[in-house]
Amino acid sequence: MPRRILQGTVKSVASDKTVVVEVERRFRHPLYGKFVKQNKKYKAHDETNEFKVGEIVAIEEHRPISKTKSWAVKRRVCVAKDDTVEVAE
Repeated sequence: MPRRILQGTVKSVASDKTVVVEVERRFRHPLYGKFVKQNKKYKAHDETNEFKVGEIVAIEEHRPISKTKSWAVKRRVCVAKDDTVEVAE
């Protein structure tokens, strides 16, 4: 079974080896047809503590690492640099 991969923004790096990633989901309301945005925060495992607040990362589903952590950071999508974002290749 393939693992889900989500893309989101790092919001917190306060814990050791853990980052909080906020993922935005956009969908069309079934009755009104308006596009709705929903945000959800996931705790993801970051073994080397290399990611910073504001970076856009891809997270992958993982076996449970702790009580609340079952995602792992897969790769960096964009790099945060003084309130601006640069695309990482």
